[in-house]
Amino acid sequence: MFRKFCIIAGAAATLSSCVSAKVYKDLESRFAGLKAENQELQQELSQEERLRKQFEDQAAQLEKDLAQATSERDDLQRKYTAAQTNLKNLQESYDALEANSSKALAENSKQNRELLAQLDEKQADLAAEQTRLEKMQRDLTERSRRVEELEAMIAAKDAKMRALKDAISKALVDFEGNGLTVEQRDGKVYVSLENKLLFESGSWNVGAKGKQAVNQLGSVLAQNPEIAVLIEGHTDDVPYGGNGPLKDNWDLSTKRATAIVEILRQNAQIDPKNLTAAGRGEFAPVATNSTAEGKAKNRRIEVILTPKLDEVTKLLNDI
Repeated sequence: MFRKFCIIAGAAATLSSCVSAKVYKDLESRFAGLKAENQELQQELSQEERLRKQFEDQAAQLEKDLAQATSERDDLQRKYTAAQTNLKNLQESYDALEANSSKALAENSKQNRELLAQLDEKQADLAAEQTRLEKMQRDLTERSRRVEELEAMIAAKDAKMRALKDAISKALVDFEGNGLTVEQRDGKVYVSLENKLLFESGSWNVGAKGKQAVNQLGSVLAQNPEIAVLIEGHTDDVPYGGNGPLKDNWDLSTKRATAIVEILRQNAQIDPKNLTAAGRGEFAPVATNSTAEGKAKNRRIEVILTPKLDEVTKLLNDI
């Protein structure tokens, strides 16, 4: 085994010696840019979720304000009705006093005018309040319509991601259970390929069976140009012991992610703008590194498929 490892390490050193420092620095620069872009996308998605929550809070507050305004309007209506009753009583008193004295008639007339003025003022207040309530109702209706549109759009994207997961599972059915899993969570589809399906130990060259799996995955991605594709390389916690330009597991995971991108780019129907390669080394394990089985699960490539949220973002900005 030691002799075989030495032969592989020697071959890796021979191959890596052909890579210039400039190319390696370019790869490092690209990786840093892609990593920053990935972080920016994650921040945008978090911002969109916060905007949606903010809108729902605003809609709830509007409903509360509408209920309060309706209560105030009803109170004004009650006062208006009471005033009308008082006016009727005064009118009756006026009719009775009119036959008795001009003084009583004058006083009654003054009270009547004052009451009429109060009624006019209350009617004006009631009309203004009714106008405000109608505007609030229109605003609430429009916001509710946009919430429904947003929810329908999100539901459609979730359905599309489920269909994408099913299509990938169907395309890779021969590999599931052999180091490959496909699952959907948090609105994304995760395709996990263990390194035993793709690479030899310490290598980033994809084997024939691994290329077949990646190419079959690429055939599905080519039919979904609106999906962003993030390829993440992962390792276990055993330090990288190879020679050449790679200095640690992080470098190795990045190189392996880039190798998958290069295979996908051979499919002319896949837009390179949708592809992102990232290496995470041993820092995002999915199992314990204390067992051989756990280490095997941690040595993987994860292909994370995310729907583009441009339409959702535009709708949120229009609210």
